[in-house]
Amino acid sequence: MSNNRGASEVTSDLFDAFRQTTLRFPDRPALIHHGRTVSYGRLDELVNTLAAQLGSNPGAVAVQATHTPETVVGLLGVLAVGGVYCPVDPAFPADRRQAMLSAVDCRTVLSTDPDPVAQLGLRQLDLGRLVAAAAEHPTAPAGQAPPAADAPAYVLFTSGSTGQPKPVVTPRRAISAGVHSLRHLFGLAPEDRVLQFASLNWDTCFEEILPTLTAGAALVLDREAHSGSFPRFLRMVERERITVLDLPTAFWHELVLHLTEDRLALPDRVRLLVIGGEAVSPARLADWSRLDTGRIRLLNTYGCTETTLVTHAVDLHGPEAPSPGWDWAAGTPAPIGRALPHVVQQIGEQGELLIGGPALALGYLGLPEATEARFALVDGERRFRTGDRVSSAPDGLLTHLGRLDHEIKVRGIRVDPGEVEAHIASHPGVQAVAVVGTTLAGRSALVAYLVPRTTAAAGTLDAEVRSYLRGRVPGHLVPSRITVVPRLVLTATGKVDRAGSHLRHAAR
Repeated sequence: MSNNRGASEVTSDLFDAFRQTTLRFPDRPALIHHGRTVSYGRLDELVNTLAAQLGSNPGAVAVQATHTPETVVGLLGVLAVGGVYCPVDPAFPADRRQAMLSAVDCRTVLSTDPDPVAQLGLRQLDLGRLVAAAAEHPTAPAGQAPPAADAPAYVLFTSGSTGQPKPVVTPRRAISAGVHSLRHLFGLAPEDRVLQFASLNWDTCFEEILPTLTAGAALVLDREAHSGSFPRFLRMVERERITVLDLPTAFWHELVLHLTEDRLALPDRVRLLVIGGEAVSPARLADWSRLDTGRIRLLNTYGCTETTLVTHAVDLHGPEAPSPGWDWAAGTPAPIGRALPHVVQQIGEQGELLIGGPALALGYLGLPEATEARFALVDGERRFRTGDRVSSAPDGLLTHLGRLDHEIKVRGIRVDPGEVEAHIASHPGVQAVAVVGTTLAGRSALVAYLVPRTTAAAGTLDAEVRSYLRGRVPGHLVPSRITVVPRLVLTATGKVDRAGSHLRHAAR
């Protein structure tokens, strides 16, 4: 077993770092939303007003997660009073949202409009009204003892094989350590303008929001980022003078194709482009290196929800990449990087990457067996078993070699096919199901194979199951393709052979 012990330096609490930034740069822009600017001083007032409404130690607080300043205020306000932030996407099915809030014993919901979760009888605060109230009656920060380093900061949900998402509890020390490392890794300065692109349900959004707002830089929120049109996206990046982009690898792949086919370049102000979430295509890297991109740092990153933001990173191209660099045209696999300073890394049996150090989550809320299975004691110290196989170069650079289980990344989000199978199996017309990961049109995707019950109408079962899933799970858990088959392939022990089912039916 190899071991790379990172320097686990002590860092100040994340919210203290934000508060110091508001004192240093009260007049600088903190948030830019469709041309409207919120200064650091104003943002501090908004956060204080919300904190006064929440009171100290409010427990788990659900925040309606939308690409607006109100969501950022909600995040910071919850952290200010030692609460536990829990983002909830209003586009999720109502049953899913209610299950999430029940799982974390949520007491309060922050939203900008009425929401079906109101029927749970939870306390609701209108973020829009709070923002308006702060304009007339600014609230001074309340004096209170700082939360403990191991106090929970937020809860996010990852995919679970039982059909229920697993709530990951991240402590304040973990997010504080991760953000501290990322500020230095990204080289953020007050002059930077960082686009908020990632979904607010996943921790990638924190690597955009929190390093930015603790460095005095400006966070840009704009609907054009999510228009689905690359020309509109690029015009927005130019108009808003974006300097830092943090994009899912799959989106970057398509962006590179667009730039290559139309012989375009990224706007001149972009200096850093961060990618992550899944494997990088060497073909797209070769295309990127042939574009006018030499001035831009292309930073590949790796991390898990349970290990808080980014744990490994490497410059693949640009001014800080190694010289002469890699031969992407030859199909060289892109490395996932080296451990950041706060990360303790080990490579265990079967080449599995194990992560330790201050950035570890506390575990899965209410799931002690799942926590024990993934957070193991190794030589007396706690490690997260990532399930990712890696190889290590002599200089510590890691390359991903695949998974030890069936999990895949869809839209950069880790998905356990077992969770999708559990939901599909509950449909009354389904007798058996296998869900596998595959590549469709260059993207990772889920494919489901269904065996109908004798009473089910096989001709319409795929459409019925798709509609059934859309009413119960987020979009990334709905398979891209659903195929009705007469039988599934079984292993010698009688279990469903996901790979065998996939290969047999794909060959037909």
